Amino acid sequence: MRFVLGLARRPRLGNGVSVKRFQIGSTAIRVYRPLNDFSGAGLLWMHGGGFMVGAAAQDEALCSRFARELGLVVVSVEYRLAPEYPFPAALDDCFAAWRWMGDNPELNIDLNRIAIGGMSAGGGLAASLAQRILDIGGTQPAAQLLFYPMLDDRTACNRDLDLLQHPLWNNQNNRGGWTAYLGQEPGQPQVPDYSVPARRPDLSALPPAWIGVGDIDLFYDENRLYAERMNSAGANCDLYVVPCAPHGFQVVVPTAEISKSFMDNAVEFLSRTLNLRLP
Repeated sequence: MRFVLGLARRPRLGNGVSVKRFQIGSTAIRVYRPLNDFSGAGLLWMHGGGFMVGAAAQDEALCSRFARELGLVVVSVEYRLAPEYPFPAALDDCFAAWRWMGDNPELNIDLNRIAIGGMSAGGGLAASLAQRILDIGGTQPAAQLLFYPMLDDRTACNRDLDLLQHPLWNNQNNRGGWTAYLGQEPGQPQVPDYSVPARRPDLSALPPAWIGVGDIDLFYDENRLYAERMNSAGANCDLYVVPCAPHGFQVVVPTAEISKSFMDNAVEFLSRTLNLRLP
């Protein structure tokens, strides 16, 4: 899977955006800057891939869109992958990128207007990162932007889901991803803190979140439950559900109307929570 992804053509960056690569210890990051109309806000982004595959460059089109249309500085993390680097390596890399954004005055970012987000496993990392930052204290993310996030290892234990063969990411893949990341079979009575976002008992005081997911996505139930728990705990979460949409649908068919509406809703959430001017 890593080899095939490496052969994929990278999307064009597009006009109005520059990108540079930086190294933070063992962590590589890609920084997208708008050439015009910088808003003063930022986004820390984590790519998907089930914790095992993927690269920051795969989301080049998405990150450049956020930079160009919303005037954001977007930092995309090249986090270490399982099984070679199980938990907490990937989360440590994301946290290092968060601290780098806060400690780097050259970015000229308002530290109170930084969102964190990600897609699939990257969305799970973003949710875990929000929990870790909350417990450490200090400046908090302004928002969480979570595209069909991978939140709960216990989903992989439901063997009835194996029969459904969800498109693009099924429950067998899910079990393999969680096993590689946790270094143990999913669904064990105990997991390390911040490794499985849905296992956190208290979701209060977390930054406002947007969760977008299709209702035939393997992660639909765990995403819906997480959103409900956040709202019940007093932490606001917008749940955007797309009927009849599988995992990763807007990447596969970006020109479909449901994909455009999905992305427009995500952009509107960022605009509102980061106090941006809509394009």
